[in-house]
Amino acid sequence: MTQNIAPEFSKLRSFFWPVYAYELKKLLPMLLMFFFINFNYTILRDTKDTLVVTSSGPEVILFLKTYGVAPCAVLFLLLYAKLSNILSRENLFYSAIVPFLAFFALFVYVLYPNRDVLHPNESADYLQSILPLGLHGLVACYRNWTYSIFYIFAELWGSAVLSLMFWGFANEITRVTESKRFYTLFGIGANIAMLFSGPAIVYVSDIRKHLPPDADAWQMSLNYLMTMVVIAGAAVIAIYWWMNRYVLTDTRFYEPAEKKGKTAKPKMGIMESFAYLAKSKYILCIAVLVIAYGISINLVEVTWKGQLRLQYPHPNDYSTFMGKFSTLTGAATIIMMFIGGYIIRKKGWGFAAMITPTVLLITGGLFFGFVIFRDNLAGYISMLGTTPLMLAVIFGMMQNVMSKSTKYSLFDPTKEMSYIPLDQESKVKGKAAIDVVGARLGKSGGAFVQQTLVIMLGTVAAITPYIAAVMLVIIVGWVIAVRSLSKQFNALTEVKTESKDKAAVTATA
Repeated sequence: MTQNIAPEFSKLRSFFWPVYAYELKKLLPMLLMFFFINFNYTILRDTKDTLVVTSSGPEVILFLKTYGVAPCAVLFLLLYAKLSNILSRENLFYSAIVPFLAFFALFVYVLYPNRDVLHPNESADYLQSILPLGLHGLVACYRNWTYSIFYIFAELWGSAVLSLMFWGFANEITRVTESKRFYTLFGIGANIAMLFSGPAIVYVSDIRKHLPPDADAWQMSLNYLMTMVVIAGAAVIAIYWWMNRYVLTDTRFYEPAEKKGKTAKPKMGIMESFAYLAKSKYILCIAVLVIAYGISINLVEVTWKGQLRLQYPHPNDYSTFMGKFSTLTGAATIIMMFIGGYIIRKKGWGFAAMITPTVLLITGGLFFGFVIFRDNLAGYISMLGTTPLMLAVIFGMMQNVMSKSTKYSLFDPTKEMSYIPLDQESKVKGKAAIDVVGARLGKSGGAFVQQTLVIMLGTVAAITPYIAAVMLVIIVGWVIAVRSLSKQFNALTEVKTESKDKAAVTATA
């Protein structure tokens, strides 16, 4: 009996925790880093949406992504590419993260309290009176310019710190064999963070109930939220510093590229980098995946946030709902992380990478279908004891939960694994271009499509049927790119495995 139980227990342990004891010194700090980075990402994501949507409406997001986030992402890439040739890896990390933390502290303690003085309301009123309805979102970006800058910084945190800095660091110090076991576990640290950040957002957003009517409850909520962001950011820096001194000096965990014969970082101008990447079918396929995801999720989110603003017009109420949404997303993603790790190990890269576009296609289709045809379902909705608006909010929330849980558990790990077989030059320049610019172009591309339709038709509600059709086309292109990249990834990893086997045989002989 005992002999039968032991192998089954071993299989169960390897399914949930495929890590050797000595590897914990490397894995646990990475989990903690990802925890704090995603803790901040969740708070910043929910806060930026609350600021701009409740003050200006969902249309403002379309203009911010196109004319704010995308250009700033390009500027960040230019600066990052320059500094990567000047600074060490460690100093580059610090130089990237510290300005974010400084701005968030500046916003909550200086800019937001003085918003009435800083915001140009009179000139914004004049512009709104002479411009067509479709451009009122652009006017709102100008009117609430401090919110706009906060939105841009919060968006770039996900691209610059989470995708570029953390995953770039992970890709450099993680071997391919480790990545198949570690990468989904890295995500567990990130999504456990949602189980903390979500309730934290709910707690500080509900503070209005315990304050006198004349108190600025949202100001106090912001103070608490941004203080937590700065503290968590400082923890990320401390963990990174410790790893560089006590983990990466151990050859069991990391062998620098310099020891393998690579003595210098690749030095290429920014235009040369883009020209190089444009010639790589492999890199272009990764870019298509990132851009397609960005466009698809943006097409759904803006429509959903429009419904959400109608249901929760006050910033504290809106933020409370977003906190609950983040908690639910974190719980669903943790479950999916274990399932996703098993799928990657057992079914392979291509099968795992195909799940995210499939989920987005199904859930997005259901959400848009309900929003478009809900008037025909009014009788059935009333029988449920709710309203069409609330049901649209719930449908959109479930779509976002499912799409984000598959993104974190399957899309992100498979995307990051696809970089590993590349040479150092392609990793550094390719990842910077794809994660910072490609991700922003994805979201900005979706925003541009919606922005054009809003200018033509006036509101987000009017463009919903057209958005559904665009999403279908984008996901078809995404599926084609996954199939192509899967073949290339398998070919590259097989070549590297064969080379290592030959080298091992030669060394033994």
